Amino acid sequence: MQGHIGRQLQQRFGELAPQERRVASFILDHFEDLAIYSAADLARLSGVSKATVTRLFRRLGYADFKAVKAHAWELRHVGVPLAAGSNALGEGAERYARHLAREQENLQRCLEGLSAAGFEAVIDALDTAPRLAVVGYRNSYPLALHLRQQLLQCRPGVALWPAPNQSLAEELAELDPETLVVLFGFRRRPRVFEALIETLAARGQRCLLIGDATTARYAERVTWRLECPLDSVSAFDSYAAPMSLICLLANALLHRRLASGRARIDGITDLYESLDELGP
Repeated sequence: MQGHIGRQLQQRFGELAPQERRVASFILDHFEDLAIYSAADLARLSGVSKATVTRLFRRLGYADFKAVKAHAWELRHVGVPLAAGSNALGEGAERYARHLAREQENLQRCLEGLSAAGFEAVIDALDTAPRLAVVGYRNSYPLALHLRQQLLQCRPGVALWPAPNQSLAEELAELDPETLVVLFGFRRRPRVFEALIETLAARGQRCLLIGDATTARYAERVTWRLECPLDSVSAFDSYAAPMSLICLLANALLHRRLASGRARIDGITDLYESLDELGP
């Protein structure tokens, strides 16, 4: 990937001609929307000529504006935090309203993407698999950790892979064909992720993949894929929809095995008390 265009503009701002600085300032204030603008839009909104826009991008090493847009889309696609303009969040009540609207949109898209039959098949697998292995790297790790904690309330045999600061190969060497792998794959994944997908597919391992739209490329190599949008009103991704999906999965599993699940929760609660682990 070519150097981050926003970083280039910041580093070279002092070298630019006055008209080029106007374009650069506009881009830096509206970076998240760069991929949807045309060169004519940038010229009009910056108050400069289209030739100035073209000249600026060529100075930065881009053949044309199509190359710039492709770069902007790639940055956003892989999860690089792209800060929107200064007014993107809004102020006061408007700020909360914008945030709420985006969170609701994400959750609605996530739930509308679930098919009833597919979801029931996932719950069946979570219920009947003799063992579960939950895997998550980087931003996906807290999600994997939380899902494991929730599922352990319902059933035994739920492991989190790999252990902190450990490799995965040792775990895979012992992987039982009946184990269900639950793999979180939200964007900005480490390079090992693709190799792990290939290894699981080659072994015919059942795998539930939970991730954003960038995991569509792996759909044919996993058993099930659940998609959660991460969009926010500015730079940083929101994980509210994935956490809500985890809640839905755990509750559905608990109600699938309600009697044994309740008994397990009661037993765990008794252990909390006997060990004096939890405060008021």
